[in-house]
Amino acid sequence: MSKGPTGSNSADLTLNLSKLLPYGDTMNDGKVQLSFTLPVKNDEKGIEAALTLAKKMGLKEPIAAAHKTLDAEFAFYVVYGSVVHTVDYNEIHVAAVEGEVMDMKEVSDYIKKNIRRKIVVIGASTGTDAHTVGIDAIMNMKGFAGHYGLERYDMVEAHNLGAQVDNEEFVQKAKDLKADVLLVSQTVTQKDIHIQNLTELVELLEAEGFRDKVILVCGGPRITYELAKELGYDAGFGSGKYAEDVASFAVTEMVRRKLI
Repeated sequence: MSKGPTGSNSADLTLNLSKLLPYGDTMNDGKVQLSFTLPVKNDEKGIEAALTLAKKMGLKEPIAAAHKTLDAEFAFYVVYGSVVHTVDYNEIHVAAVEGEVMDMKEVSDYIKKNIRRKIVVIGASTGTDAHTVGIDAIMNMKGFAGHYGLERYDMVEAHNLGAQVDNEEFVQKAKDLKADVLLVSQTVTQKDIHIQNLTELVELLEAEGFRDKVILVCGGPRITYELAKELGYDAGFGSGKYAEDVASFAVTEMVRRKLI
């Protein structure tokens, strides 16, 4: 134990990346907050059930910071406590897209210098997925959060096909437009429907002899680079990524694979 400024015993406040803990009020206190719904009444027994679950999940001395009745047989709980498990941060290795992220002008300049023509990009939320927020953020001119979409890039011919686009239709459109880059957005993930849909698209492209002729990218809140690569995509982008991240990868990958 380390000594506090007055000489009294206090908790060890040293950052130890080999035994990483969440930070709540002080270093290494392990404080976390989690929320969940239980299909039971919001009463003393329901609260105890929530606390018991929290203890089994590894929370020490959990408290029910909030609990709310959703209806007669469902209750929502917010539980606060300290985790007892640690993580060795030094042993974590994450597969991710490598390379410098260029801004909009730099991407256009790169295309002019290395590809010497406009590149054709098509994007869609494929299958039964009706959510367009993700693909719109990457494709539409206004973009998202101050990051302009691909429609604004001088050297990009961007085609946003919208939502619920069948994989067969998507592949045919890619062939008709002679697309260089295919962007697929997936938001709905219940029962791993996104994996089934993404896998089907790769299989269709391979059957058409078109897979090796394009840069294939998927994205969405549950998409990771590692998952995308496992499914046969060139890259995957999750939350917090913008048009410049996708564009920088796509154009440099085109040059690397000599798809120019």
